[in-house]
Amino acid sequence: MSHATSPSTHRRYGVVRVCQEWGVRRSTFYHQRGGADRPAREPAKRGPKTSYTDEALTVHIRQVLTASPFVGEGHRKVWARLRAQGIRTSKPRVLRLMRQAGLLAPSRAQRVLGPQTHDGTIITDQPNQMWGTDATSTVTLEDGYVTVFVAIDHCTLEGVGIHAATRATRFEALEPLRQGVRQQFGAFTAAIAAGLQVRHDHGSQYMSDAFQTELRFLGITSSPAFVRAPEGNGVAERFIRTLKEQLLWVRTFRTVEELRQALQAWLVTYNEQWLVERHGFRAPAQVRRDLMATPAAA
Repeated sequence: MSHATSPSTHRRYGVVRVCQEWGVRRSTFYHQRGGADRPAREPAKRGPKTSYTDEALTVHIRQVLTASPFVGEGHRKVWARLRAQGIRTSKPRVLRLMRQAGLLAPSRAQRVLGPQTHDGTIITDQPNQMWGTDATSTVTLEDGYVTVFVAIDHCTLEGVGIHAATRATRFEALEPLRQGVRQQFGAFTAAIAAGLQVRHDHGSQYMSDAFQTELRFLGITSSPAFVRAPEGNGVAERFIRTLKEQLLWVRTFRTVEELRQALQAWLVTYNEQWLVERHGFRAPAQVRRDLMATPAAA
């Protein structure tokens, strides 16, 4: 149109006049005219390009999974371990590559739950304010069924005690708490753990007079969860799931003593190397050290 000649002036209309009449910017006109001469570009993701191809990054993911002392770690923890090695990428990309390579751990289907009886929170701001305790069972080759008792800090998610016994008595249930009191408070005397609460279910071991009496002796407040509401003791429940997936379901033990030694060794590995997402992918022991150092620095 700009090359057309006006019948009255016998002059070309020109680009400026045509663009003004059509309400189009001249920059748009020149861009569209020049686009026909440029080869078409394939659509691609904008932004900086990563230093690693999908194939190279998949190799690094496999190396992280092989080097990890745990099994079944998800894409978030793999992403965090890659960042610790200086390999920068995004969590969605790690998830996509792990899914394509078949490296994701099997997961259970989500259940539709009813209304929650426990709608509060059991997470504390500082260590040694609330511990959770619970029990599970496993099988040994020579000693048969064995009960495993645990105790875990609700703030740091650090395992403070663990124990295995062939008889699930109230005295055996106290052993993880005794370990934790000696380690965290430095002694085992009257009222040494004043201010600490212990969350437990309504099992016979935890509701017994012997268990409750020893709690009072140590200055610990008993905090039973709601009846038929396991989420009230969810910290210990989740710790037991990790214990099963990382140790009890992947190894076989001959005697209860062999199991006890393996539990103590595994607890050290868990506290120092297990990554907790809500703590910024830090290990439970590191979280405790950071929290304990903050008041001292202040």
